[in-house]
Amino acid sequence: MSEATCRRELELEIPAETVQKAMARVSREFARVARVPGFRPGKAPITLIQRKYADDIKSEVLQSLVPQQIERAFTENKMVPVTQPQVDKVDFTDAGPVKFRATFEVLPEFELGQYKDLEVEIDDVKIEDADVDKGIEELRDRASTFTPVEDRPIANGDYAQLKLNGVPAGGGEPLEADSVLCHVGGEETMEPFNQNLLGASAGDHKNFDVTYPSDYPDAKLQGKTYSYAVEVMGIKEKKKPELTDEFAKDVSDVQTLEELRKKMRDNLEAARTHRQNEQTREKLLGQIVKSHDFPVPEALVEHQMDSRLERTVRSLASQGVDPRAMNIDWVGLRSRQKDRCIEDVKAELLLDKIATTENIDVSDEEVDKEIAAIAERSGESTTAVRANLTRQGALDRMKSKIRSEKTLDWLCSNSRTRTITKES
Repeated sequence: MSEATCRRELELEIPAETVQKAMARVSREFARVARVPGFRPGKAPITLIQRKYADDIKSEVLQSLVPQQIERAFTENKMVPVTQPQVDKVDFTDAGPVKFRATFEVLPEFELGQYKDLEVEIDDVKIEDADVDKGIEELRDRASTFTPVEDRPIANGDYAQLKLNGVPAGGGEPLEADSVLCHVGGEETMEPFNQNLLGASAGDHKNFDVTYPSDYPDAKLQGKTYSYAVEVMGIKEKKKPELTDEFAKDVSDVQTLEELRKKMRDNLEAARTHRQNEQTREKLLGQIVKSHDFPVPEALVEHQMDSRLERTVRSLASQGVDPRAMNIDWVGLRSRQKDRCIEDVKAELLLDKIATTENIDVSDEEVDKEIAAIAERSGESTTAVRANLTRQGALDRMKSKIRSEKTLDWLCSNSRTRTITKES
């Protein structure tokens, strides 16, 4: 048994007297229901029953006594198991004790070091007029309209409406689109599109190759070359609305452009405060994790790795991407998460211990408030949400999450932050 891990092995023994009593009890239970030729039900001799059903009786005895013995060992050794014990090396003789080995993982025992009155540095990003201007421009961009252009060829900044067919070099599934807008001259547009479409007119046909870089965001296109046949269906100009009070009314609940600028600044300030709070939490927890050295159960790390992989799959699916169709090394992706998952598990264990030490708990009112928030987002009743959480076994996980959040807030209020000014 290595103290550097959470894996434990116990060599356990069930006394012979306890085993014999259990054998007698189980044999009587078998005798009551067993059908033995030549004997009425329940009248066959126990010795005959024990010979005929020896293996089944032993199996019943083990299923009855082994869990009890393991549970007793947990209590005596003050262990908190996190995995189901694996039993092997079973030695079951007719007249002697039952000996076996139980292997499992436990929660680690560790002492808390310093976790309060810590200091962390966070970024103090100033919100400037230029940041407000940028936010307003983004609103203008989202409120833009596209108007057809009919009296000239494509110029930089135009949007070409294309019908395209792309065939990958070496064969494979083609890329087809009947109507797609391409921002000609845009930084986000692949250069071959910019070069071949600039100066083209509606009705023109173009043929050209595009080689995608190995780090292209779409994994299906990374490092591949496609031969495109493109038809220009039309040309459109993007028109941004004028900066007027009417624009402010259209994009927000304010009445004037001046009020919109104030609201934009308030939103940016709130976002900055949120980022600073998150940065404080992350750095404090990272500092605490780094200063505590203890092993973590491999089973919890594996669970964390699975959870991260599931979140990746759900994220892709929510974007309309079929994860099964993507050329992703899922095994490699999962294994690369291991170091981060070990840190996550350590953080959870530390937060739990700090919460216990500081008597931080979750009230029924806090649970009710979280359930009400979930109900509001989902459109379900609070009764239905609570029933679903209970049925899925998620209510305790939700309480644990609330407790961790409260503990992080407590750590922030009992630590110091030093801001470092940065230009935005």
